[in-house]
Amino acid sequence: MLASASPRRLDLLAQVGLIPDKVDPVHIDEAPLKGETPRLAALRLAAAKARAGAARNPGAFVLAADTIVAVGRRMLGKPRTRDQASAMLALISGRGHKVLTAVMVIAPDGREATRLAETRVKFKRLDKGDTAHLLAGEEWRGAAGAYRVQGRAGGFVTNLIGSYTGVVGLPLHETLSLLAGLGYAAPQEPPGR
Repeated sequence: MLASASPRRLDLLAQVGLIPDKVDPVHIDEAPLKGETPRLAALRLAAAKARAGAARNPGAFVLAADTIVAVGRRMLGKPRTRDQASAMLALISGRGHKVLTAVMVIAPDGREATRLAETRVKFKRLDKGDTAHLLAGEEWRGAAGAYRVQGRAGGFVTNLIGSYTGVVGLPLHETLSLLAGLGYAAPQEPPGR
């Protein structure tokens, strides 16, 4: 069971042959706690989503994730307005930032496992035309840090060290390792395919 409504997470899972038998999005308060670091926030939110999903789906493997974009200790959430998106893009323009994606899997017997993928991303210095191009694509909507690396923003990334799929929203290596470690057996394709 995937405790997320993210089409990108579904696409990433499908890319490695995993199709959740159920998608049951969990909505929680994602506001950071006072003094909380981006790393701890991502881990806490992924755990809260997974545990809420497991409570609603007992006896299932539950997968949840949370992605936070951070410049230093400052967390860039999902912008609600075009002006907020523009301000976030200005903040990451020409500088490095971190994308932290935490993943938690809960096994049917209640065992939990968590991983955090930390990726360093650097954008070129964005001029007004670049920013206008990114905003016009509307990809900032619902995107942490106001961009989607797999979309228009990919053309402005000068350096990426870490998990590309983690920046998209689900670090696949870490996710598959967690599932295998908890005993999840992926369905096998029929012979001859």
